[in-house]
Amino acid sequence: MSGGQGATKAAMHLLVTGANGQLGQCLADRLKAQGISHTLLSRGDADINDTVVLEKIIADKEVTAIINAAAYTAVDKAESEPELAQRVNVDGAAALAKLSARFDIPLLHVSTDYVFDGNKQTPYVEVDSIGPTGVYGQTKLDGELAIQRHASKYIIMRTAWVFSEYGNNFLKTMLRLARERDTLGVVADQVGCPTYAGDIAVALITVADQMHNGEARSGIYHYAGDEAVSWHGFAMEIFEQAHQLGRLANIPSVNAIATEAYPTPAKRPAYSVLSSDKIVADYGVVASDWRLAITAVIAKMTE
Repeated sequence: MSGGQGATKAAMHLLVTGANGQLGQCLADRLKAQGISHTLLSRGDADINDTVVLEKIIADKEVTAIINAAAYTAVDKAESEPELAQRVNVDGAAALAKLSARFDIPLLHVSTDYVFDGNKQTPYVEVDSIGPTGVYGQTKLDGELAIQRHASKYIIMRTAWVFSEYGNNFLKTMLRLARERDTLGVVADQVGCPTYAGDIAVALITVADQMHNGEARSGIYHYAGDEAVSWHGFAMEIFEQAHQLGRLANIPSVNAIATEAYPTPAKRPAYSVLSSDKIVADYGVVASDWRLAITAVIAKMTE
């Protein structure tokens, strides 16, 4: 078992929760590729609130850090399922934070741009005022606060607009719709940073490795795509690349629509661009090149 190159103590062994999600699957791919010892935990394996089961796993596997990729991410459904969102995003985060403190191991937790209200006009940095506008964002914020309250070693990594070859996401939805329709309407007045889950996985592993070697401090970081774009612009790039790669016969006509023309139960931030400058400077990771990632994701997709 390997991991934590140059480490003077036991080899790194990461416990990954949310293993069946798109980030969890990307983490599994990269941990295997790097030969890093790890344990994957899906919802079917154990509830993240079941501390008895998790305690045994941490002790038996000699876990050196927890990466919490488990989350309730159904933004609109959260408005009608607040208790479920609370159980996963707040109670689950708190349970893992308490375990990390009990075993004196770091917790790396993934959060979201939805902790902000979206009213800013320049990229959000880690110290900006928070102000979630819906249940999902509020539960993710409460999860952050629980971690800061209970964990002694932690990294909270906020990200946004996550896509990958796995699960359900904007890229896969757009490609499906493009094959079904000649004309699409895509929101053009919401701006953010698309982020490839594979790049988030690499960033998390990099941070975990440095924490394992005692080269990191606890705190909140932003990690997102390297360039801001609207959903409409993101869709256009997806279609153009898919067409060039021979995965989309015809590019549909894409109408730019306003948010109010596509009402949703939960309010979306109009501007949720995250600055990755702090994590790039502190950990030497590279902000996610989402244009390059689109190419990689489309090439990996089999459908």
